[in-house]
Amino acid sequence: MLIYLDTCCIQRPLDDRLQPRIDLEAEAILAVLDLIESGAVRLLSSQVIEIEIRRIPDSKRRRRIHAMEMISLADTVAALSNAAYTKAKEIELNPKRVALGIEEPTFDALHAAVAIEYHADYFCTTDDRFLRKLKALRKRKALDWGLLPYFVSPLELAAEIIPR
Repeated sequence: MLIYLDTCCIQRPLDDRLQPRIDLEAEAILAVLDLIESGAVRLLSSQVIEIEIRRIPDSKRRRRIHAMEMISLADTVAALSNAAYTKAKEIELNPKRVALGIEEPTFDALHAAVAIEYHADYFCTTDDRFLRKLKALRKRKALDWGLLPYFVSPLELAAEIIPR
């Protein structure tokens, strides 16, 4: 089983865990990491994640180190191909840049497009708005785009893949 965790998922264990939802999601991600480390599940990383990690400011060095440690567990680091970039533009454009006449996909869309191109079984994000969009996209594009990953939150991913 191949899973793709976007950068927000990777960072979730370091977020302020005073809110119950964030705490539960952090625990879910840590449990998924245990499965990855045991070899029961494979992690797909990407150049997109690496770019986002490099953009983490020095003042948040702990976050950068944590993210680098997590992606070091990946079986594969997916390249961002032209096909994935084109698919990302179909998924979601950056509205601020579109207003300036630049049709550039969001990082979220780039993550999803890479997961699709590399045939991930699951794509996990903490972004509720984007997750709703992806679930609707899965219904619309399943026939056109072939096999798509299940688009899930950290809690949904944990419920799906952690043995009971």
